[in-house]
Order: sequence, then structure tokens, then C-alpha cells
Amino acid sequence: MVSGENKQLVDQLCKLIASIDDPTEVKAFLEDLCSSSEINQMAQRVECAKLLLEGNTYNKIIAETEISSATLSRISRCTQHGSGGYSRTLAQFFGIKTYI
Repeated sequence: MVSGENKQLVDQLCKLIASIDDPTEVKAFLEDLCSSSEINQMAQRVECAKLLLEGNTYNKIIAETEISSATLSRISRCTQHGSGGYSRTLAQFFGIKTYI
């Protein structure tokens, strides 16, 4: 959870992203906002969360995505004990019946 002086700015960013209807425009915005490495890392995290929610093992996910075990552990904690963002969003988007 974001708190402190940046909370208002983070809320504003979230509303801004949510207001963009076109995936091409979202991509253009992210390309201006983030480095290509940051975008790739976010995409990798989403894929790993998807694989976790589908019931895949750590070993299989690491082999498929080459993500570090530390990052995968963090993603796993978020899918199990986080705010529900991964679980709700990915379940809805990909039609995943979660196993976590």
C-alpha cells in the first residue's frame, strides 16, 4: 500500500492509466514513462503471477521465464497476501480459476 506524500501522486497516476481505453495508447504512455527494462520487468512479473495463479511450480516458472527466485517469491507473497490486484485482475483478464 502506498502512503505518505506520494499517495496523491500515485492515485493520480492510477486514475490516468485507468482512463486510457486504447492498449496502443497505454503502450505509448508506458514507453514514455518507463524504461524498456522496467516495462519488460513488469510484463515478466505479470506472466509469473499468471503462471502461479494457474498452479505452476516455482521451478517450472523460473525455467520458463528466467525470473529470479527472490522476485518470484515476492510475486507469490503478493498473490497470496497482497491487496488482490494480481488475483482479481489476472483472473478476470485471462479467465483463470486460481489455485492459490
